[in-house]
Amino acid sequence: MLEAKNTHRADEHREFPHGHLDVVELPGLEFGVATFEPGWRWSESVKPIAGTEYCEFAHKGYVLSGRLHIRMADGPEQDFGPGDVFVCSPGHDAWVVGDEPAVVFDFAEEQRGYAKPKG
Repeated sequence: MLEAKNTHRADEHREFPHGHLDVVELPGLEFGVATFEPGWRWSESVKPIAGTEYCEFAHKGYVLSGRLHIRMADGPEQDFGPGDVFVCSPGHDAWVVGDEPAVVFDFAEEQRGYAKPKG
């Protein structure tokens, strides 16, 4: 098998306050490119869409640019910046740190429901 798609022609584009997500689906991979503008915070920008207390998606990410802070519901928290690769379990909040947009590549196992209304 050999298949490729371009993120500039994503399968799906989702807007939410202070950002957007472009999703490309390939066999065995759902790849997201998230752009979070300054002022984006999951609990303010996506929580009203998701209808959950915390983000309930696991993420396998790479920060291309900007800074992102993630706080787990059970307490641990950390900043991530350009070049950082991270994994994050469900049950977290996140927000942009500083005045630069955070661009994050997400190799999540499931992108289909992120920033989409439940139901």
